[in-house]
Amino acid sequence: MKKQTGFTLIELMIVVAIIAIIAAIAIPNLLSARLNANETASVSTLRSISSSQAQFQASAKADVDNDGQGEFGMFRELSGAVAVRTDVAGTNTGGSVLNPPVLSGAFRTLNANAEVSRSGYMFKMFVPDSAGVAVEETQSGNPLAGTLTSADMSETTWCTYSWPANYSTSGNRTFFVNQTGDITSTDDSAYSGTGDFDTANAEAAFVASATATQITASVAVGTTGADGNTWKQVN
Repeated sequence: MKKQTGFTLIELMIVVAIIAIIAAIAIPNLLSARLNANETASVSTLRSISSSQAQFQASAKADVDNDGQGEFGMFRELSGAVAVRTDVAGTNTGGSVLNPPVLSGAFRTLNANAEVSRSGYMFKMFVPDSAGVAVEETQSGNPLAGTLTSADMSETTWCTYSWPANYSTSGNRTFFVNQTGDITSTDDSAYSGTGDFDTANAEAAFVASATATQITASVAVGTTGADGNTWKQVN
């Protein structure tokens, strides 16, 4: 009669224990690698946005005051989703769609909070009004949310924030870039998910100023921003 062989209970328990140890070591490393990859992708995307803005402004595709000096654009204008604005209210009567676009087609679709979701991060763009206060983009229709922009200030100023869709799961650091091209970051669990940045706190990465919501002040590089966080230079 052929003798049947197999693993003993103790052997199976040893195997399970080894698998559990390996998992305990590997899973945190995998999560950390994922966070790092998302953060790296976010920084890379912000650099692309900065480059796209420079191209768009230099081409003067948006020049609502007809002074020959181009203004910076919004996500849907840069990506060719909507015709470039032709006045400070954001309407684009007679305007043309940017072709070819200077920004990825991923930025053509915005959520209800005028944000783009990409690689575990949320992105949002602002340009200034005549007082330097942030004006945000619309989800559909005209490029702007009805608030009048400043043609002159929009020739020199814009900013974009990028923050985790889920803090500690998709990323930890929040990033910022503006017309200088310098990227700064802070780590704050309060920045997590849609709706975290709007016109009320668009000055978060800037030094505290007398006028809240301004995006024309100096950027808080290595110092405390208007949100009370330290914003560090990203190399």
